[in-house]
Amino acid sequence: MLELTQRVGPVETAEIHDHLTLPFELRMRGRLRAKTDTGYDVGLFLDRGQVLREGAFLQAETGEIVRIRAADEPVVTARIEPGLGLARLCYHLGNRHVSLAIGSDDAANDGTLDGKTGWVRFPPDHVLEELAERLGATLEHHRAPFDPEPGAYAQSGQGEHSHSHGHSHSHSHGHNHDDTHSH
Repeated sequence: MLELTQRVGPVETAEIHDHLTLPFELRMRGRLRAKTDTGYDVGLFLDRGQVLREGAFLQAETGEIVRIRAADEPVVTARIEPGLGLARLCYHLGNRHVSLAIGSDDAANDGTLDGKTGWVRFPPDHVLEELAERLGATLEHHRAPFDPEPGAYAQSGQGEHSHSHGHSHSHSHGHNHDDTHSH
C-alpha cells in the first residue's frame, strides 16, 4: 500500500504517478484507505481539518505523486441571473450552513458577459431546493463534481473552520475578539 503523507504544490504532469478520485465526503478526511484510479491501494495519513480540493497533489514517503480528482456525485445545481438574485440565493443557502459551490455559465459565444447565468451547487436536500425555487432559481438534479467554496477561514490559512468559541484570541488584523457566547 502506498502511504500518502504530504500535501505538495503543483507538479509537472510527467511527475504524476496516479489519480485518486473521491467524493466530497471522503475528501474531508485526513485518514482514509482507498484505491487509485488504476486500482492501486493507498492510505491517506494527512493532517486533519483541510479538505482535499480538486487538483491537489499528495506525495508518498517513497516519492510518488498522486493527484486528487473530485468524483461525480448527486448534486443540485440552482441557476439564477447574476447580481442581486445570485447574491440573495447564496446568502439564504449559506445561512443554512451547508457547503456550496458557486459559479457561472457563459451562454454567449463571443466571450462577452452577455447571457451569463450564475449557479449554486449543493447536495440534494428538499428544503434547500424549495428555498432556491422560491428565490427564482431553476434546479437541475444531476451528477457532477462537488468542490464547494472553502470558506473565509480556509482562505486566510486557518483550515476549513478552525475558529473556536469560549475564549479570547487574536487575529493578524490587530485586535482581540471575546467569543464567549452560547450556541
